Amino acid sequence: MFKLNICSNPTCKHNAVSLIENGIILENQGYCIDHHPDKERIEQEIFEYILKNEKIVGLNAAGINFYDLSFSGKKFYGCNFQRCSFTNINTEGCRHRMSFFDFAVFSDCNLIESNIQFSSFAGATLSHVLYTNSDLVHNNFCGITTYQSSFDDSDLYNSRFIGANLYNTSFRNCNIKNTNFMNITQENVSFKLSNTRAAFFSESEMEVES
Repeated sequence: MFKLNICSNPTCKHNAVSLIENGIILENQGYCIDHHPDKERIEQEIFEYILKNEKIVGLNAAGINFYDLSFSGKKFYGCNFQRCSFTNINTEGCRHRMSFFDFAVFSDCNLIESNIQFSSFAGATLSHVLYTNSDLVHNNFCGITTYQSSFDDSDLYNSRFIGANLYNTSFRNCNIKNTNFMNITQENVSFKLSNTRAAFFSESEMEVES
């Protein structure tokens, strides 16, 4: 897991981003991306670290803006991408375990055929994002907001979308067994060919299951 160092700025409580030296993630105390004295350099070091390594473990990149990059085939374990923004990112076929994307913003991103488990996207915003044909089991999507995005042909087993705001979003031909969609707001959302009877859309369904 990523190191829970707090920003060295005494007025800040955000996580410090990882420091990288000679291709190695250090455990030293540092600054969050907003207070780092050399923001552009630290961002570039993190970009290069991800691009050069197939397997990324314990990286803290909270708050960084990623754009026009390809992370296809990368494997992430215990990484922190909270409050990040991702624009025109291709992560086709990537793997995530225990990664955190809380309150991140995704725009025009491709996550097709991804394998993401035990990860959190709570409060994230997704616009024109493709998760098509992915394994997305045991994940937290509570409170997300989606626009014109697709989860088609994906396995969403035991994931949670509680309180999500879903607009023009597709869940066609998905496995949504034990997936929790309680208290969602939806507009033009399709669950065609998905096993909706095995999912939870209300508290009464949870009570029957128990």
